[in-house]
Amino acid sequence: MKTWADKLIGEYKVGREGLTTKKNKLDPEILEDKQDRKQINSMFNDMSYSIEWMESGRQPGLYRGVDKKNAYRKKQYDEIEIIPDIAEQLEREPLYMDQEQRQALIRLFRNLSDRERQCYIMYEAEQLSMQKIADVLGIKKRTVQQYIERARGKVEKIAS
Repeated sequence: MKTWADKLIGEYKVGREGLTTKKNKLDPEILEDKQDRKQINSMFNDMSYSIEWMESGRQPGLYRGVDKKNAYRKKQYDEIEIIPDIAEQLEREPLYMDQEQRQALIRLFRNLSDRERQCYIMYEAEQLSMQKIADVLGIKKRTVQQYIERARGKVEKIAS
């Protein structure tokens, strides 16, 4: 079954072939055609770059994993929207949290990477197994375990 991304890649490839056909019809001796060929070459290169990025899931040309550093960058959250939706649970029993507790919770989640927070909440709050989390996120069980261990360490550090 083709996904939307596969369809998009196909459309880009068809467009790139169209550019090649158009370029081959141009006369390299005519000045206007030279300028058009230059523009088409630029478009062809951009499309090839985009196709490679979509197929590999990584920015082309970055072989040292520099694009992965954002996974460990901390984000700033001013509100509590980083906590999963618990509206249904709150209807059954109200949750009372004063401003100090709320700020402590926000401070805690600020210190976790997105993936650590995601794994920690799924494991501790949603009571999912590490294998189930790994299946949902498409990562290895051991990786989930490492994220949870790191998150627990940070929670303990902040709590003490």
